[in-house]
Amino acid sequence: MKIALITGIAGTVTITFAGCTGSGTAGEKKPNIIFIIADDLGYNDLGCYGQKIIETPNVDALAASGIRFTNYYCGSPVSAPSRCVLLTGKHTGHSFIRGNHEWPERGDVWNYEKMEADPRLEGQYPIPAESVTFSKMLKSAGYITGCVGKWGLGAPFTDGVPNKQGFDFFYGYNCQRQAHTYYPAHLWRNEEIVKLDNQFVIPRTTELDGDKDPYKEESYARYNLTDYAPALMLEEALSFIHSSKEKPFFLHFTTVIPHVPLQAPKEWVDKYRAKIGDEEPYPGNRGYFPCRYPMATYAAMVGYLDYQLGRIIEELKKLGIYENTIIFFTSDNGPVTTGGAVSQFFENALPFNQDSDKLKGSVYEGGIHVPMVVSWPERVKKAVVTDHICAAWDMFPTFCDITGSDHPDGLDGISILPSITGKGKQKIHEFLYWEYPERRGQQAVRINEWKGIRDSTRDGNMKIKLFNLENDIAEKNDISNEYPEKVKQIEDIMSQEHENPVVERFNIFPVR
Repeated sequence: MKIALITGIAGTVTITFAGCTGSGTAGEKKPNIIFIIADDLGYNDLGCYGQKIIETPNVDALAASGIRFTNYYCGSPVSAPSRCVLLTGKHTGHSFIRGNHEWPERGDVWNYEKMEADPRLEGQYPIPAESVTFSKMLKSAGYITGCVGKWGLGAPFTDGVPNKQGFDFFYGYNCQRQAHTYYPAHLWRNEEIVKLDNQFVIPRTTELDGDKDPYKEESYARYNLTDYAPALMLEEALSFIHSSKEKPFFLHFTTVIPHVPLQAPKEWVDKYRAKIGDEEPYPGNRGYFPCRYPMATYAAMVGYLDYQLGRIIEELKKLGIYENTIIFFTSDNGPVTTGGAVSQFFENALPFNQDSDKLKGSVYEGGIHVPMVVSWPERVKKAVVTDHICAAWDMFPTFCDITGSDHPDGLDGISILPSITGKGKQKIHEFLYWEYPERRGQQAVRINEWKGIRDSTRDGNMKIKLFNLENDIAEKNDISNEYPEKVKQIEDIMSQEHENPVVERFNIFPVR
């Protein structure tokens, strides 16, 4: 039995994990684990899932050497709750964070100038000190734990920061709002601010430079600065791998790519300009920064993320630890059509409904059904495609099984290790459940091929729409009138799986 002592603002919290004995035989080194989670990456943004324009050779090679999941779901249709579900192994009917919460009670949190001057205005509502997270479990199992990228689960100086939630090392954006520029004035290393060589530009600025001609690249100079955050994050991730190579490590690479705004290194944009051809500039009228070549830039961002995966694999091979490293690659939620990134141009939500209101922010398939590729050299069969139905809350128990740790009480997930290794019998979910308080309140349940959705619970509308995903993956034909018994089953699950949230803001029902 091992004890993790987590000390935070509220005091010291003791979390106990038992049975951390490792996954292999006695004396065998536990596998390293790298979990890469993209930000707003669509199901069809990757070549191995059908993408025709954007090139992703490294993810495709990962799939060819491992397993591609066709029925993997994220924890929520937006960032913070999706990451909370992943970290805690509890679906959004039970998790603490169930929506993006910018915590405006602190002050003018959307004033970027004030936030830049006062880091106490950064960040999102914090998860509690006593949260049981997979990072704490992994530390108890002897892992060095690192998080590089975007956090969003606890503002600076709170118990929700990564270093107080089980991560030995953190580098990146603490705050999701700060991540609305890829050239920020600062990032964080652990709990200290790191100033960057970038002029401070307020996110959501739309002014052009020079003679302000939207067809000239130089008009966008203020949006292409010196220190590109994803490049810095890659170097920190590689450094963490190198410094941790002698012990088992867990790297949570929580990249901000391809979340808008549209910003990418020029050489990558030029590559896709040549492929896509000329295009109209994006003036910033749908949020975030303007961009001269919006589609080429979005493609460049996804291509650059694929390049980063290639660099990570290259480093693992150079250090001789690739064969003992399991790599997961997925997304936190579905794609968007705001900020100049037109999802329909790349058809990156296919085969799901591509309507804008059925993507990120919705519990329809396009908002929560995401890619998942897993590779574990010498341990898994190559080029396997599985239709096993699973979700982000399955990752915590999967990490427990990989490391030989006991499962904490209260997890909603089921380990997918049997699906990954092909060994043992894979347990099956009776159902998957989601709830999300925004867009008038939403609930969803999947039972095998059946999907039930409520999409306006805050208005008191309890009607359940029913879809058969086997015949209607785009969720266009509501057949609830034909199957009242299935609707009743889904209604019962929605009732039993919803626990009232601790934070009233996350309530999906009308306030009485």
